[in-house]
Amino acid sequence: MSEPDNLLFTNDHEWVRVEGNTAVIGITDYAQEALGDVVFVQLPTPHDVVGANSTLSEVESTKSVSDIYAPVSGTVVKVNEILSTNPELINTSPYGEGWIAVLEMSDPHELENLLSQEEYQRMIDK
Repeated sequence: MSEPDNLLFTNDHEWVRVEGNTAVIGITDYAQEALGDVVFVQLPTPHDVVGANSTLSEVESTKSVSDIYAPVSGTVVKVNEILSTNPELINTSPYGEGWIAVLEMSDPHELENLLSQEEYQRMIDK
């Protein structure tokens, strides 16, 4: 599965889709593949304030439990409640219905620290 062109990425395999002053966040296809079947997602709490690179969420699979880190600082304004009952959407639609949360960014300049699609692809190809 190829990544949509309008995303930015972290070294920890999260993706960000910028929509105005908000950042929609999920995990990459590469990450969900490495995790295996996702069985539970610990969603962040709306109105939580998170810093860049701090734990935003947790994803549990048949293989392991992995922290999901906030790519940018901000306030959680929306969470994907559907994942509470359908965590497998992270596997089947990592860039679509499997998004995890939306942050209102407190410092959009932090986006400059993220990877482009080409940079991310080079990283996972190594």
